[in-house]
Amino acid sequence: MPQLFPDFPVGVQLWPQARRRPRVLREGYTFSLLEKSTDTYHFSVLAGMQRIRRVFTEFARALPDEAFFILEFYTSEPTGNEEEPPAPVVHYSPYLPVAEILDTLEPYWERLLNDGFVGFGLASNRASQELFYSEEKLLTCFTDHHIRFMDQLSRAGVPHRQELLLHTDLGHDHLSLLCLDRPNLPLSLQRYSDRDLDYATFCRELLETLGMYPVEESLSFFFSRREQQLIEDLLLIHPEFADFAEEDFGALLLDWNDFVTECNTRFEGDLWEYRQGLRLRDMIQYVIANAPEPLCSRIRESLQEPDERFRQSLTDRRKRLDDPQLPPSSEDHFWYNGVIRHAGVDLRRDLIRHGWYKP
Repeated sequence: MPQLFPDFPVGVQLWPQARRRPRVLREGYTFSLLEKSTDTYHFSVLAGMQRIRRVFTEFARALPDEAFFILEFYTSEPTGNEEEPPAPVVHYSPYLPVAEILDTLEPYWERLLNDGFVGFGLASNRASQELFYSEEKLLTCFTDHHIRFMDQLSRAGVPHRQELLLHTDLGHDHLSLLCLDRPNLPLSLQRYSDRDLDYATFCRELLETLGMYPVEESLSFFFSRREQQLIEDLLLIHPEFADFAEEDFGALLLDWNDFVTECNTRFEGDLWEYRQGLRLRDMIQYVIANAPEPLCSRIRESLQEPDERFRQSLTDRRKRLDDPQLPPSSEDHFWYNGVIRHAGVDLRRDLIRHGWYKP
């Protein structure tokens, strides 16, 4: 006898041995303080698709005017034969009006909610709010408006359960819609063509419509409003960085990663543009040096991977960029020690003019 509540997404199927367990899956949510945080809560929500859609919509409408959409899907087919199975790729849209995002999602709701190869969400770093419905069809929320989100869950009919059994704790598969026999699909999806049911097709439509771009999963940042205000206050008192105080700090961290990626391939800008990238890293380091724990540790951890890639891209590290004759500076500012290997024509020209390549 299936032990699933009604309106469970078809893209998740329990293994037979899991279905034979006496306990059943029930809709509900749990929550706790986010690790290394004093004011942000992490919610886990298990619910039917209609309740999920209602919660998502109410959450979206409670956000400020703009947010960004998150879409996660596999760009290659997962198989059980690979030593390291492929992971889904995360994509972000730019900040867009919330109403525009909801209008765009309207034709895709049932496919997004059911397909086990697709996850999606909505976030506003400026408002410290993030909601994500994973490929395993579990809803997670990060928020410092926990009372408001609990009220949204209550209005949708999702109860709080201190002990919540999740299908992710049981043996299960998550499947794309094309993996399922058509008679096993919801009636509303049976009328779709194979092309329209293909997650790769409808996800790429969303990427194009919303102007989305891929993001490293390790570069997903969440700062509470208190943390963002603290960072803003730090930048405001620094004469060189005050103009960036109102910027989304998570976006600045992504900008550093993008700069590193360009340097690892071929940097096409000139010396001024290259120094702007280094100045960005100066600003991030200033925040790290002045922010309290655990915030500074979280920022430092998020930089480990891009920083290491930048270190590997540097050559001539025994001299400094600002003056090639000077010895290297401290490890805290390693980005000035040497220059990148893959400099384009403009950067190499400017470096020659500044005496970098003199013997």
